[in-house]
Amino acid sequence: MRFRPCIDIHKGKVKQIVGGSLRDKDSQAEENFVSDKGAEYFAELYRENGLTGGHIILLDPEGTDYHKADREQAFAALAAFPGGMQIGGGVTDENAAVYLEKGASHVIVTSFVFRNGSIDMNRLDRLVSAAGREHIVLDLSCRKRDGKYMIVTDRWQKFTDTEVNRENILALSGYCDEFLIHAVDAEGKKRGIERDIVSLLGDIPGVTASYAGGVGSYEDIRTIRTLGKGRVDFTVGSALDLFGGNLSFDEVIKAAEQGQNTQPHLM
Repeated sequence: MRFRPCIDIHKGKVKQIVGGSLRDKDSQAEENFVSDKGAEYFAELYRENGLTGGHIILLDPEGTDYHKADREQAFAALAAFPGGMQIGGGVTDENAAVYLEKGASHVIVTSFVFRNGSIDMNRLDRLVSAAGREHIVLDLSCRKRDGKYMIVTDRWQKFTDTEVNRENILALSGYCDEFLIHAVDAEGKKRGIERDIVSLLGDIPGVTASYAGGVGSYEDIRTIRTLGKGRVDFTVGSALDLFGGNLSFDEVIKAAEQGQNTQPHLM
């Protein structure tokens, strides 16, 4: 189990938001934290601590001035930690190579592949041809509907007909190197994780996956290790002290490394 740090960029600023609040109109979002530091500051910090495999997410719609500002911040972060971070948000088969050339280890994709409510296999094949399977992370961001976790796209606003389950994860694993799963309804709320998602991921050996959403305590991290059987990596956003939260960056690193041996005073 590894700690995968994040850099979420919205309107050209490093932020933490409540995931389910994101709207395209005026790029609105409920903010938990807005940093006065640029994205490269966080990338350098992650590099200094050897935290590879974290993700940069551009939260504004492609084609907007806000997205352009997001990209500038992202490029600065990639330059600060070349080969150390993944990037997502508006990635397509046409621009994936640009991000890889700028220093991303992987591109993270949801909306380009899951289109009009379904998996577009033609687009997925084109993405693999453009970037290479070894450089692709499929983001299966999901929200619960009718008791099932369904993949959502377009900045988590639109439901698809694709469920996050064992069958679909195994089918898609041949097209990517890793999975990233945002539990959108828990994202940014610091009220606990979606345990069913972590358990599902932990029950699929041979698949590399990172979980994001709702981590608010060191106990949540230990729960991810237990339910995920040590196979599921994790992200901490709004709860991290770097982003105004109560969990120490250094202690989260230790918790990832030590698991059940994390000291009781951290609870």
